[in-house]
Amino acid sequence: MRKTYRIEGDRVVESADRAGPIWIFVNPDEQEKRCLIDELKVDEHTLASALDPDELSRLEFEENHVAIIFKRPRNYSAEDQLVFRVSSIGAFLFKDKLAVVVSEDHPMFEGKMFGRVATLPRVLLRLLYRSIYHYLEHLKVMNLVSDELERKINTSMDNRYIINLFALEKSLVYYLNSITANGVLIERLKNNAQKMGLTTEDIELLDDLLIENNQCFKQAEIHSNILASLMDARASIVGNNLNVLMKTLNIITIGIMVPTLVVSAFSMNVRIPMQTFAHAFWVIMALALISMAGVFFVWKRMRW
Repeated sequence: MRKTYRIEGDRVVESADRAGPIWIFVNPDEQEKRCLIDELKVDEHTLASALDPDELSRLEFEENHVAIIFKRPRNYSAEDQLVFRVSSIGAFLFKDKLAVVVSEDHPMFEGKMFGRVATLPRVLLRLLYRSIYHYLEHLKVMNLVSDELERKINTSMDNRYIINLFALEKSLVYYLNSITANGVLIERLKNNAQKMGLTTEDIELLDDLLIENNQCFKQAEIHSNILASLMDARASIVGNNLNVLMKTLNIITIGIMVPTLVVSAFSMNVRIPMQTFAHAFWVIMALALISMAGVFFVWKRMRW
């Protein structure tokens, strides 16, 4: 699917004219891929890399355009089971055109960060900024999910919540690798700013991007370290909850066995005391209850 945008009043707006300067290709089909390869002279391997979620961020200078591949968080769905993955975005900057290739549809130009964009390179840098902001949003969600899982682990004996925490830890590894790759890309963009024709204001924006990306990396690293360092403790909590349950069941079992022994003693098929006593049944029941109370008293007194 192809969408066309234009810059109007320092804002990016959707255009009905398919000849607009900004083209967005969402999971392009074969015809759209041929358009990119044949008309825009995009390298076929670079185009395939833009749709590969495992591809690293990179910057390449072609004959008539600059090819940039960077990472962003993938849209989360319930089928992912708390695994947050990343996807790749390919941006191809020409003198009068910007073509962006994404694997899934999502809002591209929303938010105040696209409030002042007058040039195509500025749009590209704002897309990088939006990617960093998207990582920060996902890290907040991960933190909330982690807190909720911790509360459930405190009373749970199920490994499901521990497995969910492992999934979050795995997601943070993906994010750390992707954020690091984006940081290297931003450094390369800054070093080649003159070659790309970036203005002084664009270079200042690149400096801001570096700072924001480093802060995002530090935050993801802190979350990852906390999850990793406390994982054994959380697994121990689940094991301890199971031990407490087994202890409670043992108390109940022993508490039932002692009165059962009393009742069984008076149920033997031999001559026993009180077999002609009219209230023998209630006496035996009383002895059973007293024995049960004795067991619980000793258990409590010994603090077992």
